[in-house]
Amino acid sequence: MPSHPNSHALYTVEQVRGIEHAALTAMGVSGHDLMRRAASAALGSLRRHWPQARHACICCGPGSNGGDGFLLGVLAREAGLQVEVVALGAASHGDAALARSEWEAGGGRIRLWDAECRLPVTDVFVDALYGIGLSRAPEPSAARLIDAMHASGKPLLALDVPSGLDADSGDCPGVAIHADVTVTFIVGKRGLHTGRAADQVGELELASLGVPEGTHAHVHPDAQLLLAEAMPPRARYANKGSNGHVLVIGGGRGMAGAARLAGESALRAGAGLVSVATCADHALALNAGRPELMVHAVDGAQTLSPLIERASVLALGPGLGQGDWAHVLWQVALDADKPLVLDADGLNLLARKPCTFTMPAVLTPHPGEAARLLGVSIADVERDRFSAVRELARCYAATVVLKGSGSLIADPDGRLDVCPWGNPGMASGGMGDLLTGIIAALMAQGCTAWQAACLGVGLHARAGDLAAQHGERGLLATDLLAPLRLLGNGLPGRADGHG
Repeated sequence: MPSHPNSHALYTVEQVRGIEHAALTAMGVSGHDLMRRAASAALGSLRRHWPQARHACICCGPGSNGGDGFLLGVLAREAGLQVEVVALGAASHGDAALARSEWEAGGGRIRLWDAECRLPVTDVFVDALYGIGLSRAPEPSAARLIDAMHASGKPLLALDVPSGLDADSGDCPGVAIHADVTVTFIVGKRGLHTGRAADQVGELELASLGVPEGTHAHVHPDAQLLLAEAMPPRARYANKGSNGHVLVIGGGRGMAGAARLAGESALRAGAGLVSVATCADHALALNAGRPELMVHAVDGAQTLSPLIERASVLALGPGLGQGDWAHVLWQVALDADKPLVLDADGLNLLARKPCTFTMPAVLTPHPGEAARLLGVSIADVERDRFSAVRELARCYAATVVLKGSGSLIADPDGRLDVCPWGNPGMASGGMGDLLTGIIAALMAQGCTAWQAACLGVGLHARAGDLAAQHGERGLLATDLLAPLRLLGNGLPGRADGHG
């Protein structure tokens, strides 16, 4: 299927509408012509994914998305498929009305959906209910239709956007289509790549519909998908001092593992030296468990300050806690004005005592921590992850990683990247500690805060995907360390770390 050459670019709904209008003018085609192109792309996707299908049921709404569905019905019938169309209403709007008429003119029947209606037996359902403009819960009648499609157990192809999913934010205010495949049109929509979208979109395809990239070259994408990257090869004359010194500050009582995970991931991500400042109870065990780490017992400013002076980057927060000991170390670290990565309890302490950062800083909150930092609810954060991460970056003058499905990276100027990798197995303890160490190591090796955040998030998620080749359930944070090393060096590999 033809895909747009700039397929990593993501746009808002407002931008998409402008791009569609510009494309119609530049190409000299009608809205109906563009619908027919969308229908053709949809038919190609349907035949590729379900080549044995002989019967399709297309569920159409009243707007342009429904128009795509009606014309898909026309083309699918011409291709020899049995097609039934279910419509939400008795009328369609704009170009969709022409598409509806074309379906009916060829003898196509329309079954109007109501409380008494039953869906036909079919091989594949096609969702053409709503397009990019829906930002509210579907109407009750549409919600019943969506539930009925799911209850059938049959495969589902969504056109442009799974109905019920907000194409701007990735939120689902109500019931939403769980598609097996979504074919989206012209350009990428940012809401298909974060938050709830992972459960709704299925396999995502982009069909450019023949729209030349030049028709929207003047439109700056709102966000970009990360590209798979690695660190450049090291110079042959490099020594351990050439690759920076990370100091992990954390590991309060009972939480030594968090500090070790951050330190070990910093080593595997290429830091030349890694020290750990932790409570005295853990020093011996950490030294014995990973002798490459330089572990120091610290009890306050006097013992921590000399360690900070020798470090090039601080990783502050893994297992830190929020008690008096933690607060003293946190304040000393922030006062040092060193580049840092702030995570976990480091973020919780920041929420209690907000400040803006004058040094290069990366904050890595999950939605709960983000909500505390912004003084809002977790639901508010998840309702619009794009706005939340940009507001965090602006408020704290830092690069911010909003973790979760489709992690987002933003800087204070509004630049935003989206991570397309990762899996549900990574929703387990210690994964965030790994990410903290990775980003700190990349900063220690010369990356800017932005570069380190983007590359670190990508390496972390890709390592998680390699490790999950043995299954997502039961995935441990330490399972990522071997593939992390391979990916950081630009090497292919399997989850067991062998090339």
